[in-house]
Amino acid sequence: MQKLKYLNKIVESGLVVVIRAESADQACRIAEACAEGGVAAMEVTFTVAGAVGAIAELAKRHQSGDILIGAGTVLDTETARHAMLAGAQFIVSPSCSSDVARMCRRYQIPYLPGAGTSQEVVNAMEDGADIVKLFPGEALGPSFVKALRGPLPHAPLMPTGGVSAENAAEWIKAGCVALGVGGNLTKGAKTGDYRSITKLSRQLIENIQSARREMAN
Repeated sequence: MQKLKYLNKIVESGLVVVIRAESADQACRIAEACAEGGVAAMEVTFTVAGAVGAIAELAKRHQSGDILIGAGTVLDTETARHAMLAGAQFIVSPSCSSDVARMCRRYQIPYLPGAGTSQEVVNAMEDGADIVKLFPGEALGPSFVKALRGPLPHAPLMPTGGVSAENAAEWIKAGCVALGVGGNLTKGAKTGDYRSITKLSRQLIENIQSARREMAN
């Protein structure tokens, strides 16, 4: 049930923020700015120095379950398990690892591995991916999603890379269940402008929900 609750939260929100930062402290500040903007799911990548500590701190702050804290750039089972023990509620990878997929299934944690071709998408789903991260999104584009959903209408897809407030609606209308947004949302952290992160978070969420409402009519 825990896994289903996490997945439903990601899909209902439609947005997963990718946090790459220069330090664990900056990662936490970005996360709080996103939370203030209404973000319901965010991943701290393992390219951040002290990522485990940042995940643990954020998981502690949001233990009520209001916000999901995940781990990104997870390449192996050791990293995945460290992240889970720190409190990560979902695992994201740039590519699919059968071993990491198995680890996530064992502990009933959602796994969102990356894929860049139709074959990789199928392989990821066969390995048990809960949502397939299309990466890099800027190289594939919404047209790739439209084409892919012809033969694979059941594929749960989430583009990451190149996704922004300006093109969020296009990705959603193409058939994505959620969007992964990183630098285009969090870039204000480099200059200490965390208010811009909060503002962009709200705009992204509104654009996603607006696109969904339009599709439902």
